[in-house]
Parts: sequence; structure tokens; C-alpha cells
Amino acid sequence: MRGRGTTGRGWLLRLVIAFGFAQAAVSMARPAVSYRALALGADERAVGVIAGVYALLPLFAAVPLGRRTDHGRCAPLLPAGVVLIAAGCALSGTANSLAAMAAWSGVMGLGHLCFVIGAQSIVAQQSAPAEQDRNFGHFTIGASLGQLVGPVAAGLLVSGQDGAMARTSGLALVVSAGVAAVSFTSLWRIERRTEGVGRGEAAAKVPVHRILRTRGVPAGIFISLAVLSATDILTAYLPVVGEHRGIAPSVVGLLLSLRAAATIACRLVMTPMIRLLGRTALMTVTCLLAALLCAGIALPVPVWALALILGALGFCLGVGQPLSMTTVVQAAPPEARSTALALRLTGNRLGQVAAPASAGLVAGVAGTAAPFLMLAVLLTGASALALRDPAAGNRRGKRSADGRPGRRAAPGPPRRKDRC
Repeated sequence: MRGRGTTGRGWLLRLVIAFGFAQAAVSMARPAVSYRALALGADERAVGVIAGVYALLPLFAAVPLGRRTDHGRCAPLLPAGVVLIAAGCALSGTANSLAAMAAWSGVMGLGHLCFVIGAQSIVAQQSAPAEQDRNFGHFTIGASLGQLVGPVAAGLLVSGQDGAMARTSGLALVVSAGVAAVSFTSLWRIERRTEGVGRGEAAAKVPVHRILRTRGVPAGIFISLAVLSATDILTAYLPVVGEHRGIAPSVVGLLLSLRAAATIACRLVMTPMIRLLGRTALMTVTCLLAALLCAGIALPVPVWALALILGALGFCLGVGQPLSMTTVVQAAPPEARSTALALRLTGNRLGQVAAPASAGLVAGVAGTAAPFLMLAVLLTGASALALRDPAAGNRRGKRSADGRPGRRAAPGPPRRKDRC
């Protein structure tokens, strides 16, 4: 059964606000974790491992949480996620060993996963098909707002002067826990109680392997993985690049926020861009341009040129996440949408485990610029996949009710055509 639009969009505004504060906490904590790890003696490899552990617990928890939201309500995952984010941030700020920092970084990642699965499922269920691109775009503005504010706040709080980085980065992490707690002020009347109830029996009939074989789902997962890996490595490794090039933490924070501001600008104009270019061309072109811009970061350019590159990169990266959500939601069997979104997040977290760890190894061998060349290759692959699968998310007429591709559903009432 399709999600239907609710009367009014106050629920979406409250969700965007809550997500903005939760994401601000995480975006503030991620560079602060890198700085604190460097202050505790970590090298590039260790920073990559700690960044990867952030996604390790979520890698195993995503699908069970998605099944849970297909069975029942999604809203309880939101406060649970906020609690875990706040705890992970605060305890990372007081940890005095790299192992403890990695563990609490994993708790933070688990909390972020809980929040995102619950929030994305609510958007999917409470948005009419014609509203999904717009509502997912607006939902991800909350993430971009958090990514805009968080790094600036971290940069202002973290100082490397006189060996104070261990203390100031710890302070930034404790403050980020307080920022996460502000999300509670908007977590009310977001989900209609009738949504998500009674779908469990139907959802259990759709195995994971069948969802993954549905045309459009693998493409959406890989595009999302590539885009998120780019954002994640930028957040984790731009501080390392800044240290090597003599860029102050406050300037690094401003550069990361500039990238986020450009992403917000992209999502505000995404609907007219889709009308002008089409979803396929838009995803293909932006992924390819993002690949070229990531390669540009590897060059020893001045700060002003780096700012221009990051601004353009942020705009290009703004397309992939919301459109991959719509692709997966529209391609997946309706009774297993939350599970499909969870599989997309599993792909994201797999990228967040593998990409930073790989980036750490590459950086240790070939220098701090090498991870950005790796991202260029990954985004080029995403661009090619988007181009090869132009009908992703719009093949429901050639799929049976149980999600198997290549078989037509039994005749029934006329279905509304998906509009992108």
C-alpha cells in the first residue's frame, strides 16, 4: 500500500529540524574525533580505522531495524537514536585511548542509523508518490544544515595551540552531545499512529535477496554508497589534509560547511533541475562532475581554489542521496519499503567501513591526497551505473507483487503512474 500524503506538512518540518540537530551533532563530532585521535598519537591509518568503526555496528543492525519498521511504528527509533548519538559523542570526548574512541564512535554511528532508518521510513510512508522526490529532498536539507553548522562549531572549539588539541577536541565532543539532545524538542506528532501497523506479515514474505534483485534497488544502493563515502571521507580526511598543508582547524571547518551550504542550495533547486534534465541525466552528470572535483582536491591548490572545488563538489553531491532514496522506495515492493531503505543504509555503512579504512591504507602508502583519487574512481563508477539503469525505480509494472523481476502482476485496479 502506498504512503499517502498527510494533511499539512508540519510533521516534515519537525522531522527536518530534529534531523538537523542530530546531524549537526554528528558532523561536529566526526572531525573532532579525528583531531582528538591525532592528539592522542594516531596516524592516518588509525584515523581511517576509527572512522570505519563508526559504521561497523550499523552495518549489522540496519536490516533488522528495517524489518522492525516494516512490522510496526517508526517513530520510537528517533529518540533511541538521539540517546545513542549523545552518549557516543560525550563518551568519545572523555576517552583517553584510541580503542575506546573507536568503540564510542561505533555507538554514535548506531544512533545515527536508528534515527535515519526511522526518519526515512516515515517520509516514505507519509508521502504520496509524486511528493517523494520533493519530500526526500527537503528531509535531506536537515542533514545538510547539520553538516553546515557542525564543522564550523567544531573548528571554532578545536585548537591546536600549545598542545591543547586533546582538551579542546574533547570539549567539542561533549558540546556535540548537548546539540544532539536538542533534537528531542521536535520529536512530537511526526508519525501518524495508523502508519506502519499490520504490515509485518506481508513484509516477512519478501526475502532480502529478492529485494536486492529488484531492478533499480542495486543502482540506488551503489549511488548512495558512493556519494556518502565521498561526504564521509571529506569529513574525516580534510582535517588530515589541513594538518599537512598548514590549514587551521577553523578554516577546515569553514571549508566543510561551505560544502554543506552548496548541498543545501542544490536540494532547494532539485525539483526544477529534475524537470529540466530528468532524474537519470541529473544523477549521471553530477556523479561524474563530483568525481572530477574529488580528483581536484588531491592537487596542491591554494585555500581559495580548494573552497571553490568544495563548493562545486557539495552542489554535485546534493543530488545522489535524495534521488537514491526515491529510486529504492519506488523500485522496492511496497510492503518492504523500510527493509529496502535499510538495505540502502547497509550499503552506506559498508562504504563507511570500507572507504575510510581503505583511505587510511592508501594515505599511509601514497599520501593524504590519495583517498580523494580513490573517491574519483568510485564516483565515476556510480555515474556509469546511473547511466546504464535509466528506468530505475519505475519498473513496477513488470514486477509481481512479491517483488520478483520480469513477471507481470495480476490484473487489478488501475495504478497511479509514478511521477519523478
